[in-house]
Amino acid sequence: MPHLAEQRERVIARIQAAEQTFHRATGNVQLLAVSKTQDAERIRALAMAGQRCFGENYLQEAQEKIQLLADLNLEWHFIGPIQSNKTRQIASLFHWVHSVDRLKVAERLDAQRPAGLPPLNICLEVNSSGEASKSGVPPAEIPQLALAVAALPNLRLRGLMTIPAPLAIGSDETSAHAPFRLLRELFAELAGQGLGMDTLSMGMSDDLEAAIAEGATMVRVGTALFGTRTARCASG
Repeated sequence: MPHLAEQRERVIARIQAAEQTFHRATGNVQLLAVSKTQDAERIRALAMAGQRCFGENYLQEAQEKIQLLADLNLEWHFIGPIQSNKTRQIASLFHWVHSVDRLKVAERLDAQRPAGLPPLNICLEVNSSGEASKSGVPPAEIPQLALAVAALPNLRLRGLMTIPAPLAIGSDETSAHAPFRLLRELFAELAGQGLGMDTLSMGMSDDLEAAIAEGATMVRVGTALFGTRTARCASG
C-alpha cells in the first residue's frame, strides 16, 4: 500500500512546516496515527513506512489488532471514551490513555495496571469548548484532578488532551487557536504547581497547524493518513 507511505510523508511535511513557521524545534511534535476502523493490514503497511504510534477508540476492535500486530512492537494509545467496566483491559493492553476525565477511572486504571509493566502514561481530557454533550473535564477542575492522578503509583501523568468543537464556517484564525491556547495556558499553570508534564495532545487532520502554533507536542491524525473512515463494525 504505497499510498499510505506517501500520505504519511505529506502529513510529516505539514508537521515540519508548522514547526518551522511557529518556531518549534524540529521533531518536537509527534504524529499519532488514529487507526480506528482501519484493519490490521493497513496499520501494518503504515508501520512498515515508519509509523510506530497508533491511537484506537474502541476496545474490542483494538484488542484484535493489537494481537495481530504484536510482532511489530508498536506503541498503542487509547483515545476514546472510557467505560469503567473496560478499564482492566485498557490498563493491560495500552501504553498511553489520552481520555481520562474522572478520578474513578484513573484509580481503576492504576489498580488494574499489571505488575511488571511500566506506569501507564496518562493525559487528562479537557473540555476546552464548554460543550455540554462533549466528554472531558471543565478547565477549572483540572488542577485538582491532575494532582490526584499524579499521586497514583502505577500511572504517569504526561499531560493534557482536547478535542475542540468543530469550527463554524467562516470562523477566523483566532477562533481556531482559542481552545488550543486555553490548553497551553492550563498546562503552564500545572507546570507552575510542580507537575512535570511534557505532552499536549491536540490537533487533528484539519487543524494540526493551529495546534502546533499553540504548543502541541502530539497530533492525532486519521483522515489525512488513511482517508475517509468506513463505518465501524466491531463494538467498543
